[in-house]
Amino acid sequence: MLRTHTCGELSLADLGKEVKLCGWVQKSRDLGGMTFVDMRDRFGITQLTFNTDDDAALRASARELGREYVIQVSGTVIERASKNLKMATGEIEIKVSQLDVLNPAKLPPFLIEDETDGGEDIRLKYRYLDLRRNPVRNNLILRHKMAQEIRKYLDAENFIEVETPVLIKSTPEGARDFVVPSRMNPGEFYALPQSPQTFKQLLMISGFDRYFQIVKCFRDEDLRADRQPEFTQIDCELTFVEQEDILNIFEGLVRHLFKNIKGVVLNGFPRMDYADAMRLYGSDKPDIRFDMKFIEINELVQEKGFSVFDKAELVVAINAQNCAVYTRKQLDELTDFVKRPQIGATGLVYIRYNVDGSLKSSVDKFYTEEQLKAIADKADAKPGDLILIMAGAVDKTRKQLSELRLEIANREGLRNKETFAPLWVTDFPLLEWDEESNRYHAMHHPFTAPKPEDMVKLDTEPLSVRANAYDMVINGSEVGGGSIRIFNQDVQARMFDLLGFTPEEARKQFGFLMDAFTYGAPPHGGIALGFDRLVSIFAGLDSIRDVIAFPKNNAGRDVMIDSPSTIDEKQLTELSIQVKKKD
Repeated sequence: MLRTHTCGELSLADLGKEVKLCGWVQKSRDLGGMTFVDMRDRFGITQLTFNTDDDAALRASARELGREYVIQVSGTVIERASKNLKMATGEIEIKVSQLDVLNPAKLPPFLIEDETDGGEDIRLKYRYLDLRRNPVRNNLILRHKMAQEIRKYLDAENFIEVETPVLIKSTPEGARDFVVPSRMNPGEFYALPQSPQTFKQLLMISGFDRYFQIVKCFRDEDLRADRQPEFTQIDCELTFVEQEDILNIFEGLVRHLFKNIKGVVLNGFPRMDYADAMRLYGSDKPDIRFDMKFIEINELVQEKGFSVFDKAELVVAINAQNCAVYTRKQLDELTDFVKRPQIGATGLVYIRYNVDGSLKSSVDKFYTEEQLKAIADKADAKPGDLILIMAGAVDKTRKQLSELRLEIANREGLRNKETFAPLWVTDFPLLEWDEESNRYHAMHHPFTAPKPEDMVKLDTEPLSVRANAYDMVINGSEVGGGSIRIFNQDVQARMFDLLGFTPEEARKQFGFLMDAFTYGAPPHGGIALGFDRLVSIFAGLDSIRDVIAFPKNNAGRDVMIDSPSTIDEKQLTELSIQVKKKD
């Protein structure tokens, strides 16, 4: 070995030992007759000392060291005169007797320190340097530990880890596929999996009973901070279970992770159906770290002469507690916020419940103080609170108010990243109608079973049929979702028919699964948790990029290796692909 110890393990117990260390130069300090060098590896930092009185040539070599030089030193562990108790090795230093430069380094384009001066673009371009920084490295260590605990928990629950194919068949449902041309089969293509959905169902038909996989998945869709074209799922499937069984097992997994990784005991894991989530929060992934539920007030405000409310399908309010002190400028900022194109509201009405008990609103000329008080009472408002009201079409208005609710929470510091509020959202609609394609789409995917009691509505009231589906939400982020699956060929055929598949199309795309259902398919269900998103929540980050070793940017590019890129024309010819050249 080139080293006897790492840069993070030596202490006063090692005084007098002769050691060899290897690592990178973090920084150096030249103080008269002494030179001090901080040497770093993955495990920590150790201070090196070079004294002119001991070896002038050695100290001269030390003074030539630059940041990020890779070095090896031999020396003796001695006690530091000026201790740094914030460092694990802060009570000792190495009196160096031999220094070897294993590799010099150019000056890095940004500081390799916890607080760097590098912007995101430059850090992604030089990601291998960014990964030397403690915050990024620690995120990946956290990811590793979480993966280990996931495997430990699921193994104890009798799950078997099985790898499924990466080159599969393209399907029309869901997001866009990444496709891979086949050289051996000209004109035909593989797809990269958006999930191992059909394969894990086939494993259940095969009798594996409980399967899991920490698996890479791919979706060719527009990107945001919490999305990447390739991402990792904790993918699971179980046989002979009902919804409650799955919720209990995976609630247990999340409790296990919080307890063993963060030392946090989750007290509650409430259930909320989709209809209530939309009615009370305007979102199917509500952040319940704070209250601010929606209050519908149509009966209190309509037919009073204010046309905006009179014409609205829904008039709905939130009570922002202790926000009556907001100035006119702050209220105008909130109005501008909801008018942004991304939200699309036309305006915002407020009622300020002043600390002296008086009420002041932006629609005073239409409502008496008694009428405003009735609204305040329904909102359970107290003096000092601010009531914010929006109106319009039901779905659109709820979504807009949901965005405003989160903005108020951000301003008021109600979204503490060290507070965790998980819940299950259940009873989603099975189908949604798409005006553009003029057909139904599956809210989750085509293999989701309807609630047994809603099966009779499939042919007559399909939009009222609830799915036997569930999402796990933590702090307003959907971290996973799943369902009880269809396992009967006839029911699956009815589902494909509702989704606009002809029998021939269904057979072409999913004939293998339909056939498998005829060979004794058991009842089964499962869930997939977004591993990247879960790690980012544990790390207190808004973006999943910093918990992925080599992420893509917002344009889906890897700027470090410059990918995607063009390929050689010979390769294209072998793949029977013609690319139209730009003029």
